[in-house]
Amino acid sequence: MHARSELIYRYDGTLDGLLCCVFESYAHKELPGDIVIQGEAVETLLFEGKAIPTDQEKARRVRVSIPQKICPEAWEFVQKAFLTCLPRKEVYLLLFLRLGYRHGSEVMQMLADDTVHALFKAVRHLERESHLFKGFVRFVAGNGVLAAQIEPKNFVLPLLAEYFCQRFPEERFLIHDQSHGVALVYQPYQYRICPVDELELPAPDAEEQTYQELWKLFYKSIEIKARHNPLCRRTQMPQRYWKNMTEVASEVARLPGGGKKDKLLQEPLWKLK
Repeated sequence: MHARSELIYRYDGTLDGLLCCVFESYAHKELPGDIVIQGEAVETLLFEGKAIPTDQEKARRVRVSIPQKICPEAWEFVQKAFLTCLPRKEVYLLLFLRLGYRHGSEVMQMLADDTVHALFKAVRHLERESHLFKGFVRFVAGNGVLAAQIEPKNFVLPLLAEYFCQRFPEERFLIHDQSHGVALVYQPYQYRICPVDELELPAPDAEEQTYQELWKLFYKSIEIKARHNPLCRRTQMPQRYWKNMTEVASEVARLPGGGKKDKLLQEPLWKLK
């Protein structure tokens, strides 16, 4: 297999599409210089673009080969790595799978390798961010629906789905991911992750406003003033989450820079369940 730095694969942004890129790479014994989503601008016109159509049979063959030729943990790892905001994650995943096919399950311990290390670091960031959102998501009740907005760096909704669906099994709720333009929509015992460009949350009714004020009062009341520690607070609850948190949203405007949002990477839509 020879590397072609001038060759760029273009795929549809789905995990199956990326698996087809892996199939194409092996079938033609070539290693692309980059893998991008169709429609994304390329820095230079000197690169040769190659469209890789999504073929479900090719994707299935690669998907089945990963647990068989590497290990089941590798397939779970690939799925999580695909959700991360790691730049050029597609190329990293292709290189990771090449290592896996060569070394088998040992690839999961090859942390000294730059490719494996970068992916493991990205997955840890994904898992930590999703864990924080389990405590930082704030719902607003209105019109019989619970609604929340988040702005994650990684595509965390697939990891949050099971947690919130089990926590509110009888409720109707949605969590809007503003960074990636998708929403987790749940009604009793079924959910779906679907594209949502714009979403205006329902105006809180009188009861909801009362509960919000009570929550803010509780948050302020439990603090021990003599032990006020802003640094510890920002460590445990990073400021980029504050905008969508009821108890501290009013403080965002007073932050340095006026609460300016981080520049977040756009990620493709995850396969719907």
